[in-house]
Amino acid sequence: VPIKEFRALLKEKLKLLDMPDGVLSRYVNDGFSGGEKKRLEILQMALLEPKVAVLDETDSGLDIDALTIVSEGINRLRDGKRSMLVITHYQRLLNYIKPDFVHVLMDGQIVRSGGPDLALTLEAKGYEWISEERI
Repeated sequence: VPIKEFRALLKEKLKLLDMPDGVLSRYVNDGFSGGEKKRLEILQMALLEPKVAVLDETDSGLDIDALTIVSEGINRLRDGKRSMLVITHYQRLLNYIKPDFVHVLMDGQIVRSGGPDLALTLEAKGYEWISEERI
């Protein structure tokens, strides 16, 4: 990709993710907050346009403002052309990113699958009830 086209694409993705142009003049992750690092990860995903993206504990270490911004970025990239595997231990991320499917992984296996309501049940009841059903 010619540099001129790349710069145009980069500016387009920055705008899509509501990120300031100022991040372009900084070294990658040098002096960035946790939230800024996560936003840069989402920017990289927007630029690379992978068919499958694995977002492992994207909510880890984020305050509520950063979580909101990162979630909005992820939601803006949802287009039906890519799959995103979002790994989290907490329901709060799913208040911002509405999953199509929820899968529970235990001991390396998917032990329960469902819709967004499954995440709410886990939040209310914990994981123990699934463990008991497996015995």
